[in-house]
Amino acid sequence: MSRPDVSGPAGWIALGAGTAFVILAAAVHADTPHWPDDRFLSWSVAHRSHPAVTVARGVTATGTGAVPYVLAALAGILAGRSPKQRLRATVLCLACLGAGQTLRFEVMQLVHRTRPPTTDWAAHATRWAFPSGHTTTSALAAGVLIAAVSLWAPRGATPLRIVIGCWALLVGLTRIYLGVHWSTDVLGGWLFAVGWLGACLWALARWLPDSFTQGAAMGRRPAEDHAPQNPHR
Repeated sequence: MSRPDVSGPAGWIALGAGTAFVILAAAVHADTPHWPDDRFLSWSVAHRSHPAVTVARGVTATGTGAVPYVLAALAGILAGRSPKQRLRATVLCLACLGAGQTLRFEVMQLVHRTRPPTTDWAAHATRWAFPSGHTTTSALAAGVLIAAVSLWAPRGATPLRIVIGCWALLVGLTRIYLGVHWSTDVLGGWLFAVGWLGACLWALARWLPDSFTQGAAMGRRPAEDHAPQNPHR
């Protein structure tokens, strides 16, 4: 896959998600709940049970702390073919996650949106609400891991990509279910993550040589692709 094949779609994805995020951020900046916010929060509060809350707390805990960084490091290991490529890919994946978190924090401080009422919380939370930190972090980690898996196993990796994507999706939904975020906070986290991942992929596709992605993908082709053909066929 050449750089133009990657940079074009990645750039449009970054632009589309980024534009949608800016529009949503402007809409929630007034700090008033919107129709889906009240509706989803009311549903969550009305459908809580102790086992479900326990599971939700466990899932939501994986969206912050060390877990996303471990997944980002794993993505770097999978993406590279040689030790040098693995080291470089790991640094890039961790940088994408770390820089994304830093930028999200600055946006959160700028938007300054309050969380739902504390009486509806079923988990601990701090700072401002938009965009959701757990949602953004897990989506960023899932994004780099999905990209790495796609390089590591170009064929047959769809089930694994689905599992990774569902994990990030569930982390975001648990923030709504536990009452610590409005639904638009979680939507904002997903949009931010998609936009930032698209921007990072666009930049890497323009600056990294073709041999980096081509080498990683070629190194995982099935063995029969390189088997000598029978000259008598």
